[in-house]
Amino acid sequence: MHGHGYPQPVKQPPPTAWLVLVRVLFVVISILSLGFLTWTMPLRLAIVTRRSLDWGLFVAVLAIDILAMVLLGTEPGEEIHTAGGWIGVALLLGTLVAMIAYYLAAEIRHFHQLRHGGGGYVPPPSQGYGYPQSPTPYSSVATVPQTPPTVPQTPPTPPPQRPAPARIDQVRAELDELSDYLRKQGGQRDGEHEGGR
Repeated sequence: MHGHGYPQPVKQPPPTAWLVLVRVLFVVISILSLGFLTWTMPLRLAIVTRRSLDWGLFVAVLAIDILAMVLLGTEPGEEIHTAGGWIGVALLLGTLVAMIAYYLAAEIRHFHQLRHGGGGYVPPPSQGYGYPQSPTPYSSVATVPQTPPTVPQTPPTPPPQRPAPARIDQVRAELDELSDYLRKQGGQRDGEHEGGR
């Protein structure tokens, strides 16, 4: 039989202070260049996330920056007088603002998912597996259903890093309830067998 093998080691993201410094550096570079180096933000994002969407965004922003430079380069003189020049400025500044917002949101989300487990569905620890919640851990036996409930399929979740103490206590309480229930059922059956003899 073949098992799943060893789990891949999870690469820990860099310290938060370093990530904040890098984000600030890329945003400042883009602002101080008046938008001419806006393409550096999606390039960093594409290298970090390795998503095709981010690579496509990098190519699009680079093309917009080049188009804006061409429009501003064809402007006669030092000041902007034509519609092409104004379009170039609008492209530079609009792309700059949009990319700062997207870059910061996407990179923060990426490293948050790395740090906190990928954002998969994790059921809350206070719910019992397939049983309704009871107000106290040691409630009456009547809360245990006679037939096993059907459990809806959920997407597979990664194994927890460490079990939560509250979950262990809850499982222990449910097992105690089940044990008491089975003892009572066993006692009733033994009484029926002895009385019937």
